Amino acid sequence: MATKKTASTADIFEFPAFDMTKMADGYREMADKSVNQTKETYAKVKSAAEEATKAIEATLESAQAGTVELSLKAIDATRGNVEHSLAHMEALLGVKSVAQMIELQTSFFRKQAEMMVDQAKMMQEAGRKVAEDVTKPAKTVAEKTMKDLKVA
Repeated sequence: MATKKTASTADIFEFPAFDMTKMADGYREMADKSVNQTKETYAKVKSAAEEATKAIEATLESAQAGTVELSLKAIDATRGNVEHSLAHMEALLGVKSVAQMIELQTSFFRKQAEMMVDQAKMMQEAGRKVAEDVTKPAKTVAEKTMKDLKVA
């Protein structure tokens, strides 16, 4: 009986034959797969970065053009206000009575209020358009990137 017990103990602690080539092949396959996945991920990230750079450039160009457009509209509005004020001053110089002056002032204030409303609408519309133009490239790239990430 003692020999049987020793034999079974030896069987328990005996290591099966270990093939190092199979393990090396497994590591090689895993490393190759990892390298390929890394290359694919790098290509996607690089592409996304290039698209983001182009979007930023387009955004900056749109912002610059929008700033110029808004500035020109503000200058036009200022020019209109100045011309209206100068015309009013000239008209006041020719006033012959207090009633005529009150009529001119009333007319001036009414016209000035109308001009301000029109100018505010014009600036609001121009600002909205500029905001849309500035955000459009970034929005497009973000949507495309999110779509690509969902697919992957």
